[in-house]
Amino acid sequence: MTEQNRKQQAAKVWLLVLVASLGYFVDIYDLVIFSIVRVQSFKDIGVSPESMRTDGEYVLNMQMIGLLLGGLLWGIIGDKFGRVRVLFGSILLYSLANMANSFVHDVDSYAWIRFIAGIGLAGELGAGVTLVSESMPREKRGYGTMLIAGIGVIGAIAAFYTAEHFAWRNAYLVGGGMGLLLLFMRLGTFESGLFTDTAQKDVLKGRFFMLFQTKERFLRYLYCMLIGLPIWFIVGILITQAPEFGIALGAAEALSAGKGIMYAYIGISLGDIFAGLYAQVTKSRKKAVFFFQLLIIVSSLWYLGSDGITAEKFSWLAFFMGFSVGYWATFVTIASEQFGTNLRATVATTAPNFVRGALVPSTFLFEWLVDRFDIIHAAMMMVIFLSAVAMFALSQLKESFDKDLNYIEE
Repeated sequence: MTEQNRKQQAAKVWLLVLVASLGYFVDIYDLVIFSIVRVQSFKDIGVSPESMRTDGEYVLNMQMIGLLLGGLLWGIIGDKFGRVRVLFGSILLYSLANMANSFVHDVDSYAWIRFIAGIGLAGELGAGVTLVSESMPREKRGYGTMLIAGIGVIGAIAAFYTAEHFAWRNAYLVGGGMGLLLLFMRLGTFESGLFTDTAQKDVLKGRFFMLFQTKERFLRYLYCMLIGLPIWFIVGILITQAPEFGIALGAAEALSAGKGIMYAYIGISLGDIFAGLYAQVTKSRKKAVFFFQLLIIVSSLWYLGSDGITAEKFSWLAFFMGFSVGYWATFVTIASEQFGTNLRATVATTAPNFVRGALVPSTFLFEWLVDRFDIIHAAMMMVIFLSAVAMFALSQLKESFDKDLNYIEE
């Protein structure tokens, strides 16, 4: 390959990183918009104040269940028919669903459309990370996935400011419209060479149940998911339910979940960049994730122990908690690197969405603890438990930094 051809190929790869980053930007916008407009939209459709929290959990859990099922669907499609098809199909589905969300008038229709949106949202990150990881030199692929997450999570900031300046129905329309516009940018994307080579071979591809054929492979898959377990509890419970935690902590004024999510995602964006750089410098993704688990415990317990918390302090703590869960891209990269090309998209797409879906049982356990203790101590117990599980799972995985990805699972 000539020097000019190498430069042209490198330019195409970085364009792919940009397209994947913008896709994740829209994905995050649509993923968090409900948490931001929950109170405003529920008031508008007539939800009573005493039902705000439980109905919010219901709608969010429906979205998470959609993510769970969508992860399985898009993962299989990605390994059988290509990563690029997932990038097109998923964004089309969740963009249309989010536009439909602007027309709801009751909680049940709200929840079912969030379920459909969840199915679409499930394909974006896993397919993007897989495509970029397989297209970049192995010693640099961490930078590519770092940029996807670092740029992508800024979508949450855009969601906050959109909700601040527009009615909640228009905020959903903006998200859907951005997704449809991004479809045109994806016309120049190309399939990864590793997938193209595997597609020509007579091997099983995208067979989800292959993950359960051997004990070793199943445990490898399980541990990949468990290392991300605390992330969505922090975002989906500690920050989304900020108004309720504020009351329990004796806050003088109501805490804003929307503002908390904005600051948290600024933290997540910087955390993703830091985690990627930390992994590149230490040549270890495991060290990066372990460090972030310690930050999760410290930041969450600080928040939950802040009696009389002010809105300003909450904003800083939301940022700190966001930073502490900013190993999301590193977690997805680890999952993609643990498996062969014929199962890589299935794992990289299902693992993060199973983690998101794990918010459902986490919520049930949290509510069980709330009934027996109180909301503060229940949250403390959940954070310590989930981080302990994540650290154990991390200790069971092999280091995957600089691993050659050109292999298949037999």
